[in-house]
Amino acid sequence: MPTPRPQRSPSDRVRAVRIRRWAAGEDVGLGLDEVAREEPLEIRVDTRSVAVVMRTPGHDEELAVGFLVSEGLLQSREQLGSVRPHPRNRAGNVLDVFLKPGTTVDYAALTRHVFAASSCGLCGKASIRSLRGRFPKIAAGPEISASVLLGLPSRMAAAQETFSRTGGLHAAALFDGAGAIQALREDVGRHNAVDKLLGRALLEGRLPLTGSGLLVSGRTSFEILQKALAGGIGLIAAVGAPSSLAVDFARENRQTLIGFLRDGRFNVYAGAERIRG
Repeated sequence: MPTPRPQRSPSDRVRAVRIRRWAAGEDVGLGLDEVAREEPLEIRVDTRSVAVVMRTPGHDEELAVGFLVSEGLLQSREQLGSVRPHPRNRAGNVLDVFLKPGTTVDYAALTRHVFAASSCGLCGKASIRSLRGRFPKIAAGPEISASVLLGLPSRMAAAQETFSRTGGLHAAALFDGAGAIQALREDVGRHNAVDKLLGRALLEGRLPLTGSGLLVSGRTSFEILQKALAGGIGLIAAVGAPSSLAVDFARENRQTLIGFLRDGRFNVYAGAERIRG
């Protein structure tokens, strides 16, 4: 099993920058502001480089493992040997993922190659069609009440340590049927935050996440729904809007998709049978 490195504290995920402030149309002088860190991380599988992702440092082992889960390369903890920093990389931004003997990897099937910007996890995808049908469709459950859903955004916001300081990070959270937050990750890329959750679940032997829902800040796109499906998550909620492809994907794979979950309301775009009044 991988031995995770000590995680960076929230203070290590931000950087102070010198700025000039303006207010009411007037220059009010110099000051400091905290911004979220964005740095590259190279992911290698059995010494072969498979991707460079732009991310907020922290929980890097989870991110690397979750990336491989969402790409369909890993399905269980038993396939994973170890995760450790590349020995000749002093910057600490290269991770080696070693698989157990006998675990085969189809590198040609990788759909995200070389570089992925933090703003777009699907940038560089060879083909959206290559992702369809890779993971099984969601079974019937779970169900959740509308009142529980309405309480989720405030619970997630209260747990966002770094966002409260920078205002510049997305969040993804796993929650149970009672609305309790099971785990939360922050990152400059919302897809990275989801990958970190998937990686954590695999390292703990909890995949598939059939009893959990996923809440994300911002909008939902095709990539978020695909990652949720890779983790076996049937209910996805967001405080923002979904894309048309996200709606289509959710309906094709029997997922429940909720958007605009804020201010005491929400819209259900797919899977309304899982929502109780």
